[in-house]
Amino acid sequence: MGDLSANLSRHEMACNCECGFDTVDHELVVVLQGVCDFLFDDTGFIPVLIITGPNRCHKHNSYEGGADKSQHLYARAADFKIKINGEYYSPQLIYAYLDKKYPDKYGIGLYHNRIHLDTRTGTKARW
Repeated sequence: MGDLSANLSRHEMACNCECGFDTVDHELVVVLQGVCDFLFDDTGFIPVLIITGPNRCHKHNSYEGGADKSQHLYARAADFKIKINGEYYSPQLIYAYLDKKYPDKYGIGLYHNRIHLDTRTGTKARW
């Protein structure tokens, strides 16, 4: 159980350099929890949300090679994967779900083993 939602805790979103930056955009929490809720309803198994790319302070963002205006800097982004019943769930299926549910908003990126989600305002982004 998380302290931000059923599947997400603040410590999971903290910058990896341990600088203490652990703020989280509420909308991001709602959307991530929505993915978990959808997968539970779809599969009947409790999803395990694994944050692989949490918040980043400016120093850590530079270290990671992040973009100058990365949404991770503003606590509005997370890279993640999900396990269902001990197996990693398809990032392609998660991407398809998010793209269909939010066709006109957010930043949604597909990598070979994870998803990027950000709650940017303005123009959507897909990759």
